[in-house]
Amino acid sequence: MGSLAIAENKEKQGAEIIYGADECYRHSQELLNELGFPLGVLPLKDLEECGLVRETGFVWMKQKAPYEHFFKGTNTRVRYDSEVTAYVEDKKMKRMTGIRSKQMMLWVPIVEMTMEAGEKIYFKSAVGIGRSFPASAFVDKEAEEEKKEKKSSNAEGEVAA
Repeated sequence: MGSLAIAENKEKQGAEIIYGADECYRHSQELLNELGFPLGVLPLKDLEECGLVRETGFVWMKQKAPYEHFFKGTNTRVRYDSEVTAYVEDKKMKRMTGIRSKQMMLWVPIVEMTMEAGEKIYFKSAVGIGRSFPASAFVDKEAEEEKKEKKSSNAEGEVAA
């Protein structure tokens, strides 16, 4: 079961902190949805802690160990460190740390993600070079189904009330 605490260090000052795999997963999915990103764009595993400082937009997610994921839709391998951080705002994550994409033979740090017209996601590397991919390549079908079921059950509850 997850729990909530308030951070003490400077960057995380005033943060809402959530512990526990299920609670962190739910929180991360809600955040991606709120920001307008597809739910599969950050497929982090075994989350232990996540947090959000609403005042600054600083977020972090800690997982038990680094994780590599292969996105079939983009033919790209991405490595997520044990801790991933970013500053978030509507349709954008910037000053990201802990995410690298394998390009050719090199692991390139990804420092920014931006939704473009709801159809593409632009990923920017630390050297300023970037690439866009269709947002549909990052859709987590299971999470999207859960989101649809939740919306329909909420709508049914409103009709019944």
